[in-house]
Amino acid sequence: MLGGTFDPVHLGHLRSAVELHEALALDRVHLIPAKAPPLRGEPSVAPDQRLALLRLGIGDTPGLVADDRELSRVGPSYSADTLASLREEWGGDARLVMALGHDAFLRLAEWHAPQRLFELAHLVVMDRPDHQAALPAALRELIAGRESEDVESLMTRPAGGLLRLRLPSRMAISATALRKRLAGGRSVRYLLPEAVERHITANDLYRPDRDCT
Repeated sequence: MLGGTFDPVHLGHLRSAVELHEALALDRVHLIPAKAPPLRGEPSVAPDQRLALLRLGIGDTPGLVADDRELSRVGPSYSADTLASLREEWGGDARLVMALGHDAFLRLAEWHAPQRLFELAHLVVMDRPDHQAALPAALRELIAGRESEDVESLMTRPAGGLLRLRLPSRMAISATALRKRLAGGRSVRYLLPEAVERHITANDLYRPDRDCT
């Protein structure tokens, strides 16, 4: 599970998903757009458009799946609920992984039912070499005794572990910066998949005068 607003999906998201698929030897990576992320502002465009962009971005990439389960659910997009639905779908013996970026990881103790996340899945943090700040005390307590040294040791059980993983590419692309470029009519070439850029242009998405409701 790799969740996010995907507002819009960009090459950094997609390359990270591909590298996670390879590094962890996963059967598949579910990219799951959030309908109403509890700790972030409302996304800039409607959920159906973000899902359409995600599907266009993934295209026929092996192992990547655009998963709409949060968009059809009422209420906040809690990751614990999403993992519970995946666990129900795949069974108790499946090794489930929730991947998240370092910035999101730093706020993990503030999430809804953070202990439940570990009951349902492993957490893999996509580490960044430029983030060396000390972890908050509540986060240190939450992850105490959970860290694995490598993928092999993490995958010896279905859930409960934590692995910090440095992906090869670490593409520093910001969706916030992309939205600003799009709003200002500036080029986003080579930051987005071409199909995603075409859809944004054709549907006049991310323009400052556009009604996103």
